[in-house]
Amino acid sequence: MNWEAILAPYTQVVEELKVKLKGMRAQFEYEARHSPIEFITARVKPVKSILEKAEKRQIPLDRIETDIQDIAGVRVVCQFVDDIYTVVDMLRSRQDFTIIEEKDYIANEKESGYRSYHMIIEYPVETIHGNKVVLAEIQIRTLAMNFWATNEHSLNYKYKGRIPAEIKARLHLAAEAAFMLDEEMSKIKTEIQEAQRIFYRK
Repeated sequence: MNWEAILAPYTQVVEELKVKLKGMRAQFEYEARHSPIEFITARVKPVKSILEKAEKRQIPLDRIETDIQDIAGVRVVCQFVDDIYTVVDMLRSRQDFTIIEEKDYIANEKESGYRSYHMIIEYPVETIHGNKVVLAEIQIRTLAMNFWATNEHSLNYKYKGRIPAEIKARLHLAAEAAFMLDEEMSKIKTEIQEAQRIFYRK
């Protein structure tokens, strides 16, 4: 398989989405308003990870592009929980891609304690062979959720998805602590935003 040719449109999607989301963030700053977007990261899944996922889910190689939805992944990190839903609403109103699936793991967190908002989109890319529609995943989460999920991901990788029970229990406690942090910060959101406005004016 020519992986460079297969993954090129996904790289394009990731770069274009990053530019558009950073543009949204900049527009809030121009208007001196609180931006619901703190920062954006993005990646194209490495070939090794694609093959591992295909093997685990018994996906034939000729169905990778339709059955693996997160080859192109964009993560939007927010300060506050309600910022997540502001970003969700903004993405729903866009005309440059189609949302085909939404999963709210904040209202319905996973058993592990994982919280995040996922969107699967169909994104049209202009290639030298014409228009190609590519699947991509957008994850929207708070700084606290991102901190927890990044560490859980590392542990899952280390233990090949079989995290020992004691560590799993601690992870679950940490997930609850992260959610409490988000809730407490939300209660003083107005104060924090006012402090940030004063700081940026200086």
